Parts: sequence; C-alpha cells; structure tokens
Amino acid sequence: MSKHVVAAARDIPPGSRQLVTVKGRPIVVFNIRGEFFGVLNRCPHQGGPLAEGVLGGLVESSEPGQYRFSREGEILRCPWHGWEFDVRTGQSWCDPQKVTVRSYPVELTPGATIVEGPYVAETFPVSVEDQYVVVEV
Repeated sequence: MSKHVVAAARDIPPGSRQLVTVKGRPIVVFNIRGEFFGVLNRCPHQGGPLAEGVLGGLVESSEPGQYRFSREGEILRCPWHGWEFDVRTGQSWCDPQKVTVRSYPVELTPGATIVEGPYVAETFPVSVEDQYVVVEV
C-alpha cells in the first residue's frame, strides 16, 4: 500500500469526518477523540454513502433491565438502511461473520517528515537595515 496525504489534522477536528478520494476510491476519514480511521464510502449492502451516516454507540446489557451505552461515536449507521459498522475495524454489526466495510489504515505524520525530499531550494540570507529589506546574493 502507498501512503497519501489527504488533509491537515486541524481540518478534521475530533468528532468530525472528511470525504477524500485516494486513487479513485472515496474514503471517509473519521476523527474519534483524536484517533483517525478510514472506511470506504460505500455500504456493502446496497452502496449507501457512509459519509452521510450517523455515528452512534452500542447499547449493551448484562441482564434484563440493565443497560449500558458504550463506544460512543464509534459505530457508523448507513443512512439508507441502517446497517451498522465499527469505524475502527469495518466489522458489521448486522452480520459480523460475513459483512465488513473496507477499512483503511490512517496515521498522523509530522509535516516535517512529509516535506523532506531529495530536492533542496537555494536560500539567501535576509536582513533588515534601517527599515529596508535587503537580500544577500
């Protein structure tokens, strides 16, 4: 797999998402409490746009009448038919053994490491002298 810069981290604040295209693939990048995850913007059921889906959580119960809400903001519901997927893994909550949405690894990389390369621009010292800008060549 090749890596592609898709956005600055500040452009996808916690609790938000951004639809990007990488090599022709529409991928939704989610920021969940500072962690980033990517899934294909296509529900495997009938192709619904997952970027428009609602993020929720799980309601769990250890016994009748006892309920607990967990994993807030980590379960994505398709806007067309309500199929649910784990944003972290792509696993379906409708049929976990057979259905998944394609997930993509997402990482934060410091900008300094991205801009490094084999090319170096020629630089010149600049100084300010009595309110004049002077470039030394």
